[in-house]
Amino acid sequence: MTKFYSMGRDRKRALLRKKCFVFTVAALLLFTALFAGACEKPKAEPADEPAEVVPEPPETYPWPYVGTETTDAAIVKNRPLSVKIENSSAARPQMGLNEADIIYETMVEGGETRFNCIFQSTIPDEVGPVRSARHSDLWIVPQYQGLFFYSGANAEVLGKLRKIDIGDMSHNAAGSLYHRVSFRSAPHNLYLELSKAYEKAAEIGIETSSENLTPLKFGVSDAVPTATASALTVSFASKSAARWDWNAERQVYLRTQGGGPHKDATTDEQIFSTNVVVIVAEYTKAQTLDPAGNPTYDTNLGGTGKAIVFKDGMQYDCQWTADKDTPPKFTDAAGKEITLNPGRTWIEVPTPAISITIE
Repeated sequence: MTKFYSMGRDRKRALLRKKCFVFTVAALLLFTALFAGACEKPKAEPADEPAEVVPEPPETYPWPYVGTETTDAAIVKNRPLSVKIENSSAARPQMGLNEADIIYETMVEGGETRFNCIFQSTIPDEVGPVRSARHSDLWIVPQYQGLFFYSGANAEVLGKLRKIDIGDMSHNAAGSLYHRVSFRSAPHNLYLELSKAYEKAAEIGIETSSENLTPLKFGVSDAVPTATASALTVSFASKSAARWDWNAERQVYLRTQGGGPHKDATTDEQIFSTNVVVIVAEYTKAQTLDPAGNPTYDTNLGGTGKAIVFKDGMQYDCQWTADKDTPPKFTDAAGKEITLNPGRTWIEVPTPAISITIE
């Protein structure tokens, strides 16, 4: 009995030691885990995403004669380039008309018209054919402070041009810009490399920029249209009648002359304009005749007179007002200024006797 008791007691002790060992190991593992957890570095919170920086839009500056904008503050101060371009049947199609900001069409001798094309926001490489100046340019060029490009003029006009402050870039003054083309006969073959105009002007000592350009007025107007107008025709003469048709899809007027579309030779595209303005002006016979013996005209583009503005397929009857230093502005009978739509403006200048047909 004693032996069996002794063996049972030994077994109990062995079991007790085993339980203590297991308990000790478990406690040690738990302590190790707790210690490791306590020593573990806390996980860093994810950094906030940086706020998106929206750049400020660049400052813009309006082109004074088309009303669109550029980010170049200096270029809008460039004096415009005013080019006298022929409009006889022998001169059509001309080069560069669809890149002009403003075009004046005035009467000259022999039942023809001639253009003064004002370029600033876009300068084409080549334009022409360039022809001689007329009395109307004595108003147009100073009103826009233009650099003036022309092939010559009669003695009366030349004498008056010398008395006003223009940038003379005529064939005589800036001859390296001009050249004769082989595909036309004289005098319809003088063309102008306009892309080098500012460089040449600086070379011969002519100021190429101005802080005081007077812009045309663009934007929304409170003026009420007189009527809708899908087309207009200015009948300067049978061979120089100009027709404009409103194209609603393109939001421009398309020009027809000589029985068909009037095109720009550079692109073969029909001449178009965002605005068409009719300025009725007085023409008086000047003292000088042209080489064929036809009378030349002195055209008064200062003061005030009847006008019609066409934009958006609408007609606005109004008055024009201008002086020797500023381009025209337009007001209706209530005194509200009629603004233009941003884009090209074509200014027709008939006499009071010339028929204007509106459809």
